[in-house]
Amino acid sequence: MMNLPNKITVFRVALIPVFVILLMVDSIPFNNFIALAVFVIACITDFLDGYIARKYKLVTNLGKFMDPLADKVLVCTAMILLIELGKIPSIVVAVIMAREFIISGFRLVAADNGVVIAASYIAKFKTTAQMLMCIFLLFTANPAYDGAFFKFIDALGVIFMWIALVLTVVSLADYIYKNRQVLQEKK
Repeated sequence: MMNLPNKITVFRVALIPVFVILLMVDSIPFNNFIALAVFVIACITDFLDGYIARKYKLVTNLGKFMDPLADKVLVCTAMILLIELGKIPSIVVAVIMAREFIISGFRLVAADNGVVIAASYIAKFKTTAQMLMCIFLLFTANPAYDGAFFKFIDALGVIFMWIALVLTVVSLADYIYKNRQVLQEKK
């Protein structure tokens, strides 16, 4: 039987297709705002499941595997849709997704060597910046919404896009440098 944090993580994964459908079906009134609300709920569950797991000592191997995977799928899905909506350059998404694949592979090599690589604070800030970037850019995803307020929110999205990009590269370098022994061949 799954514990509460794992159920919350599974709920986050289940919200992803709902988010996609809501964002891409223009015939739904205010679809981007409803999709944004679903995305925000999914982001909140990211912090909630980890908090509950740590506070009540409910950390499990399933949670260690599923939680970061759910975050990556959620954020990467949002970014791919934001490319489709013309809100984010594909090169930014390519760099961010490449980092995620590199770190996932790096963690597999580390696990094979009996080393567990925990999320660093830089990586946690990176994820938060990516989520904020997506929230701001999703808020302004409908071109019909215009005006100073929407331009301000869009500018915040662009600022967080650059912050997320920098933190993505820095966290990659940090992971590799701090765990470089994982890449060394055993004699």
